[in-house]
Amino acid sequence: MAQHPTELDRIAREYVQITLEAGEWEAEYVDAYYGPPEWAIAAKRNPRSVDTLKVAAAQAKAHALAVDPGILDRLTRGRRAFLIGQLTAAEARLAMHTGTRFSFDEEARQLFGVNFVPKPLEEFDPTLAEIERMVPGPGPLWKRVDEFRNRFIIPVDRLAAVMQASIAECRRRTLAYIPMPPEEKFSLELVSGKPWGGYNYYKGNATSVIQINTDLPVLMDRAVDLGCHEGYPGHHVYNMLLEQHLSKALGWVEFMVYPLYSPESLLAEGSANYGIDLAFPADERTAFEARVLYPLAGLDPAEAPRFAKLSKSLQKQAGARFTIARDYVDGRIDRSTAIALQQKYLLLSVERAEKSLEFTTHYRSYVINYGLGMELVKAHIEAAGECATMRWKEMARILSEPTTPADLDAGP
Repeated sequence: MAQHPTELDRIAREYVQITLEAGEWEAEYVDAYYGPPEWAIAAKRNPRSVDTLKVAAAQAKAHALAVDPGILDRLTRGRRAFLIGQLTAAEARLAMHTGTRFSFDEEARQLFGVNFVPKPLEEFDPTLAEIERMVPGPGPLWKRVDEFRNRFIIPVDRLAAVMQASIAECRRRTLAYIPMPPEEKFSLELVSGKPWGGYNYYKGNATSVIQINTDLPVLMDRAVDLGCHEGYPGHHVYNMLLEQHLSKALGWVEFMVYPLYSPESLLAEGSANYGIDLAFPADERTAFEARVLYPLAGLDPAEAPRFAKLSKSLQKQAGARFTIARDYVDGRIDRSTAIALQQKYLLLSVERAEKSLEFTTHYRSYVINYGLGMELVKAHIEAAGECATMRWKEMARILSEPTTPADLDAGP
């Protein structure tokens, strides 16, 4: 029995090396690494070719599949399944570098371990009618919505203060349920020229850099979203728990590296999005925004409930983004059609629609992790019961263990 954990250790070490070397061929491939510096140095000095790495990933996956799960304990079975999923994704991503073109759906299966079933766009029409009643008047609905939302822009000179306060509250609420090491911390940076709205760069030792992109004005409904998603209980907490419970406590080296295009991202993005509602149930978010964030931004707190109501309706439209992205990536619609559809269903200005499509062009099927990932995490955690303590406990567990998309489907 002892030989199997040893074999998984060997496979894990090879997986880390494959990931680091693949990162030399794709700059964004390695989202985080906090393992031995000499491993990264070796990968940089002499990376194997993409074709060789693809073969190495396939061989490492075959070795992992050969490990008998029947003689492993629950956590180690999870480790084996995690490595198989991550290596499957590595093989697929490397194949894409050598010219293989997957459909959107196949790419989602290979990279993120899920079957994506898009919703027809007409399913989003009823919410459009609902929003029409909220923002009546002449002109296109997207324009009316955009003009209304622009009343809630956080001034650039107040953005850092608003974000610091938002992240601090997200942290306070998370800390009430998830213990954190004393050295835990983050720094905040405002940046520009990025295809995303926010990003977490995990540095190891419970430390993150959280970046907020200011290419477009940041609206008030994004402050708590970004604070939870990038910080608490989102990406910062997820990486911190993996480091604390798996890479440090158990010596499982595969959790010292995070490849962006992998099933790990489905859990990362899905839990980060669901973490917003977990941290701020019911109307607690609107109350906090009105009490703390609106005054910091110099906005009228009396407007908070109306803006929150519109924001909740707009969230119902999020699935349309993934349907549009699928058709665009697969070439069924062109760029101008994709922008027009985003304006219609997501109610974006041309500028924001173009920014959204820039993300899709860059990250392709990755976009499903935000929606499908959140749906899977939400269903899984809420099956644990209505009690907040039970839900937070299950959230902490799936973020602290080698969780796969199949584990989320299986329930708590």
